Amino acid sequence: MNVLHETRIDCPYCGEENTFLVDRTIKEQQYFEDCEVCCRPIDIRVRVSANGDCQVEVHSEDD
Repeated sequence: MNVLHETRIDCPYCGEENTFLVDRTIKEQQYFEDCEVCCRPIDIRVRVSANGDCQVEVHSEDD
């Protein structure tokens, strides 16, 4: 299994698709990453299951 997993999300502000890498060795993560299009901060929350599947949630900074 590759440790880094490419994930696509839609920005909660402008709706544009963004791509980022998830480190699957960390089971629960939360961090902010700026949208590549509108530059607003996206609250990204990731859970990685035992078999390496990623569940990703995105929120605006105000959520």
